[in-house]
Amino acid sequence: MVPLLLLLLAISVVHADEGAYIGVNLGTALSDLPSPTQVVALLKSQQIRHVRLYDADPAILAALANTGIRVTVSVPNDQLLAVGQSNATAANWVSRNVVGHVPAVNITAVAVGSEVLTALPNAAPLVVPALRYVHSALVAANLDRQIKVSTPHSSSIILDSFPPSQAFFNRSLDPVIVPMLKFLQSTGSYLMLNVYPYYDYMQSNGVIPLDYALFRPLPPNKEAVDANTLLHYTNVFDAVVDAAYFAMAYLNVTNVPVVVLESGWPHKGDPSEEPDATADNADTYNSNLIRHVLNSTGTPKHPGVPVPTYVYELYDEDQRPGALSERNWGLFDANGLPVYTLHLTGSGVLLANDTTNQTYCIARDGADAKMLQAALDWACGPGKVDCSVLMQGQPCYDPDTVEAHATYAFSAYYRGMGMASGTCYFNGVATVTTTDPSHGACIFPGSGGKNGTFLNGTSLAPTSNSTSAESASPRNFHDTKLLLQIFGALLLRMIFL
Repeated sequence: MVPLLLLLLAISVVHADEGAYIGVNLGTALSDLPSPTQVVALLKSQQIRHVRLYDADPAILAALANTGIRVTVSVPNDQLLAVGQSNATAANWVSRNVVGHVPAVNITAVAVGSEVLTALPNAAPLVVPALRYVHSALVAANLDRQIKVSTPHSSSIILDSFPPSQAFFNRSLDPVIVPMLKFLQSTGSYLMLNVYPYYDYMQSNGVIPLDYALFRPLPPNKEAVDANTLLHYTNVFDAVVDAAYFAMAYLNVTNVPVVVLESGWPHKGDPSEEPDATADNADTYNSNLIRHVLNSTGTPKHPGVPVPTYVYELYDEDQRPGALSERNWGLFDANGLPVYTLHLTGSGVLLANDTTNQTYCIARDGADAKMLQAALDWACGPGKVDCSVLMQGQPCYDPDTVEAHATYAFSAYYRGMGMASGTCYFNGVATVTTTDPSHGACIFPGSGGKNGTFLNGTSLAPTSNSTSAESASPRNFHDTKLLLQIFGALLLRMIFL
């Protein structure tokens, strides 16, 4: 598992309790929606430990019980009116959708509405009352310390956002944003922000370079420079996050962290209208995003400060209206197979759907030693793995531990079975990783991508019990003009030299 990092800096920004992490959004606008148990099976197989729901579906919550997966539930926009107008209604909502599921379900946040200020501006006055009512209900249930309350925003609420040091929130939204930030401060919560470099790039009419949107390396003379702070920006994502920090600082708020609740890139679009919605670009963006976040790179304004991020989204939602790309943001199809390759070699067990043959099967951290030994015995016996390299004096004998020997045997079996679904299970004591476990002279099968020839599809079909094997999301199309203002022609001459 990728370690979670707590990087404490001498600055006034509050950090998320876990440090850097990647979650996923779970939309449900699929014509062939997998069952809740299948959804959770996919989350577990991909070591996804954080998920955001666009509602509080009781069946999905029941399936998430006792998994430890951290869950953000949501008050949908169509329920905001009732929750924001009545303390009693909010209390009933919390009782039914939160209190009724904890502690079995590890609910850690409630997202109240989705991009309400831009999608439903007439409902904006209800946002802060809804936040307060939901929080009060959590206080009454003694859950306010473990469950935070916030509301997701489109990044288009930030104006004049480049250079980031000049960013400010749309002044017409001050009656909502100012008390909202005070609420987030007083409750120890965070700003939920949706960051979509894809839309910023598309709406810039060629002003924003594609490489800049995709996290691709830029030569120093092509980096964007904030003339006020001399901070260098190598990607759109960091620029938007820092714009949010500067916009909050403009309102004298410096201790509210940013959590990116949605970010991603579509893998398919109309070739004539959306030529850059491709699988290659989706792979590039999401792979680079995940590495960027998990490395706790932070942003130029707050280097080393984690920016927890939820990838949009787990599944393609084929029932979403609008442009073709709107139905093609998923990492997986309805069968649980990767839609495209994620090149995450070295990122550990998270989202191990890398189909470049750089996947391995290893002993799960904390697995029971007796179960590991039994699985090792099976792999080297009925499983027909050649375990001679584990004998004393052989390359993979050291370290002489059950975990190390099981890892070799598991991976050899997994590779020998073509990395097929269910072949890295071993009664729950094994897991897939993209980190090569080879060490010294002990070279694992498939190391360097030379031996495996099959793809690592994570099927949602029920796995064998033998020891040998294993609501529609209301994301609104951004009407943001966010980074159109970021790079004006005059500013471009100053920045992209």
